[in-house]
Amino acid sequence: MKNTLLILSLCVMVLQSCSQQVLPVAPLSVKENIHTGASRISMYLPHLKGKKVSVVANQTSVVDQTHLVDTLLALGVNVVAVFAPEHGFRGDAGAGETIKNGTDAKTGLPLVSLYGKNKKPTAEMLKNTDVILFDIQDVGARFYTYISTMHYVMEAAVEQGKEMIILDRPNPNGFYVDGPVLDPKFQSFVGMHPIPVVHGLTVGELAGMILGEGWIKTTNQSFLKIIPCENYSHQDLYIPPVKPSPNLPNIASIYMYPSLCWFEGTIVSVGRGTDKPFQIIGYPGNTTGKFQFTPVDIPGTAMDPPHEGKQCSGHDLREFGSFYFTSSRQLYLEWIVGLYENAPDKKGFFTSPDFFDKLAGTDQLRLQLIEGKKASDIRNSWQKELDGYKLKRKKYLLYPDFG
Repeated sequence: MKNTLLILSLCVMVLQSCSQQVLPVAPLSVKENIHTGASRISMYLPHLKGKKVSVVANQTSVVDQTHLVDTLLALGVNVVAVFAPEHGFRGDAGAGETIKNGTDAKTGLPLVSLYGKNKKPTAEMLKNTDVILFDIQDVGARFYTYISTMHYVMEAAVEQGKEMIILDRPNPNGFYVDGPVLDPKFQSFVGMHPIPVVHGLTVGELAGMILGEGWIKTTNQSFLKIIPCENYSHQDLYIPPVKPSPNLPNIASIYMYPSLCWFEGTIVSVGRGTDKPFQIIGYPGNTTGKFQFTPVDIPGTAMDPPHEGKQCSGHDLREFGSFYFTSSRQLYLEWIVGLYENAPDKKGFFTSPDFFDKLAGTDQLRLQLIEGKKASDIRNSWQKELDGYKLKRKKYLLYPDFG
């Protein structure tokens, strides 16, 4: 059997040397004058005047470097509450860390947690609200929980008879679609919809799909308004001006996140507790890589990270991740295939099989790895469902598609 990890460094060098040659016919490009939905104030301000507004937001909810909540207050909007998703309103809580209700120190507004006991706003939470405004930067991966929060907020708006406005933002991984489509048997907060790992939609487009496909039951879809981005297409590369969450500090980590996140159910560290989260991989005793790192507790970023205080051996993927995904436009499976193939203790590789399956959206990936399937065989196995999703996706696009 071919040793995938031993040829990883060679693959990196080959891809580096030919990256200019493997670009698709219509190359991706960075566009400077993209305007987010939040920046198009004149399109949504009239819907807020004279109403009590609750805002679902975090640190990415900015308008020209000013937080959306501060902007709204300066414009005289009656903001009555802020709902905080995973990582909190200011984005300073670690992954999985419970978010508590409280008060925002800067504005004095009540903060209501949507990442703790209640992931869905209750009738009591919304009794003093007329309009819910949602503005959060997504990264285009099914297991990124902000889209699950959006689903629950939409559901609550329907049930409580509230208006909802989504301020759309570009998807930094919106230039491709790939991965297994979620099997409903594996539905969870890290995967609520039958979509692939990389879904290729903005949050506004996904909201349209959620309604159009009947994943939220309602006979009145007029409760929802989408404020679209201006001058954006799925052919554009978009670099968020604010890091989307504590462990996605740069565009390389955002690009690699969909290919690395399922390691969270294995023995492999993805660099939580270091200054390179989702840019390095390894674990104690790994013999296939020379790069070494030691995870430590970092308040607000990585509390009790896997292998805390232990030296891990593995690979530094930063340079690879900075160019591979924009040229290949697909997930990179060789990491998960190679590390499993070379694991000295295959029985202990999946430290949480159930969580791994939830991240993958199926148990088939784990079973295929155990069976020794090649990356190409794994990719081929999900192609039929992926093709069906791609056709469905086109109905909900708000922006020109990628080539």
